[in-house]
Amino acid sequence: MESFIHSGELLALASAAAWAVGVILFRISGFTLHPLGQNLGKNLFALFLITLTLILTRASFWPPVSPRAVFLLLLSGFLGIAVSDTLFLWTLRLIGASLTAIVDCVYSPMVIGLSYLFLGERMTLVQLLGVVLIVSAVITISRGNSDRTSDQLSRKNLTLGIILGITSMAFVAVGIVIIKPVLKDLPVLWATGLRLLGGTLPLLFIPAFRRQRPKFKPLLQLSTWKILAPASFLGTYLSLLFWIGGMKYAFASIAAALNQLSTIFIFILASVFLKEKATLWRILAVALAFLGAFLATY
Repeated sequence: MESFIHSGELLALASAAAWAVGVILFRISGFTLHPLGQNLGKNLFALFLITLTLILTRASFWPPVSPRAVFLLLLSGFLGIAVSDTLFLWTLRLIGASLTAIVDCVYSPMVIGLSYLFLGERMTLVQLLGVVLIVSAVITISRGNSDRTSDQLSRKNLTLGIILGITSMAFVAVGIVIIKPVLKDLPVLWATGLRLLGGTLPLLFIPAFRRQRPKFKPLLQLSTWKILAPASFLGTYLSLLFWIGGMKYAFASIAAALNQLSTIFIFILASVFLKEKATLWRILAVALAFLGAFLATY
């Protein structure tokens, strides 16, 4: 990967595309699965795929790494997967894919701010303009969709969904920034697997502390995996691999801005596959987003 020009930026873009398709599939599977069960199921499936990939590629299951790196990856997994993904899936269930994608746009500014404060990353004016255009695209597309979508929701669900979504993005932003310094010395596949393990193990114990235990029975039904399996492959396995790779080989602030294009991809997919009308707002947003993506990688 190091031999590719802008490999980190390309991986960040690939992560955004895979995540966008995964979000739509997770939305469908969320009709029959509790968010905790959905999160556990997708993580177990992705862990199986990562383990299989390690075996097929004959990669080491435990390369020489420091205890600090192991701790940070496990902590990042707990914050960014066990907690953040559960809150995200709950948001998806409450307010739907379109509004969830809009709330998701707070991720990029959070990572950029944390990278500035704790990683000492600095961006050129051209790259900063690219980030501004991407965020502007998200705001533009939200203006063209938020009114119609929010009318179908109760104020309670809308408010709770926004709060949970913003909290989710805060956890995932902290989770990625804390591992950025150690990623440069770690294999992407192994780091992704350990982080995912840190996000899966807590989910096995969380139900024990809940009065109303989430129903995991649907995970034992084959019909559940017709949607959850491809959603997990794209939205967890591939998306996480590309995401970690993007964060390793590019500035966290730039990778985060490119990850934000998942919002635009979600609306494009909705237009193509769900036959939603391509309004002027959407066309303008897509133009701003891809111009921003070009400038952010300049």
